[in-house]
Amino acid sequence: MRIRPTELDAIVGGTLDLAFRRWDRPRLLVGTRMRTRVGLVEVTSLDRVDPDDLTEDDARRAGAASLEALRHGLADDDRPVFRVGLRFAGEDPRAVLRRTPPTPAEVGELQARLDRLDRASATGPWTAQALQLVDAHPERRAPELAAEAGRPTADFKRDVRKLKELGLTESLDIGYRLSARGEAVVDAARRAAGGRARRRAARPAGTPLPSIGAPATRALRAAGLATLEAVAGLSDAELLAMHGVGPIAVTRLRAALAGPQPDSRAQSAGPSATG
Repeated sequence: MRIRPTELDAIVGGTLDLAFRRWDRPRLLVGTRMRTRVGLVEVTSLDRVDPDDLTEDDARRAGAASLEALRHGLADDDRPVFRVGLRFAGEDPRAVLRRTPPTPAEVGELQARLDRLDRASATGPWTAQALQLVDAHPERRAPELAAEAGRPTADFKRDVRKLKELGLTESLDIGYRLSARGEAVVDAARRAAGGRARRRAARPAGTPLPSIGAPATRALRAAGLATLEAVAGLSDAELLAMHGVGPIAVTRLRAALAGPQPDSRAQSAGPSATG
């Protein structure tokens, strides 16, 4: 189920809790938690409805400008209409996992899983190389990392997603970086090989910026603004004056500043939803 970025922000803010879709059959189950850029979005209800029975309240709760606009958006399609109840269900558990350093026992378990990924690969072992490249070149674009690895970009990105599922890497607006969990695994492997843990630049203290797009991220980074706390004191006009920062980026920054704080408790998650 695709959810637009503005709708995701409204779900987090509590001003949108319905969506309407035309489907041949229900594509979600009540209780499904979708992974999105803002965290988990849970399906709270799912009902087939008659478009003629929709109300102005339905339109308001779905973020439509009017009932007429809601019905117009559902036109030109004769498939059944489903009303989907939605709510923000907290932080993506993978984010909690990424910032939680593993115990020595967990490091061993993670290495065993990486070994299994290597054995299952038709092209040979790849996990150590991918982790080392991301570690050595944080925030470098995926095509550049793939070229250095001598691999097609699509294949490299697919494999890094597997590392992300283990909580070892983070996807950024520009490239990737190792999580605290990933750093522990890489350092353990270096020590096991007789080396030393890698010395890395300290991460900025504070809340990481939300996903605002590569141009806006580059602009803020160039201005020395790497956390939400750093941009909190700037006006919209000051942000928009930066080349690469547009209205959508500003809206996402304001939503992140006003939104709920991350929940440190891991939660179960289902499929992902793209915006």
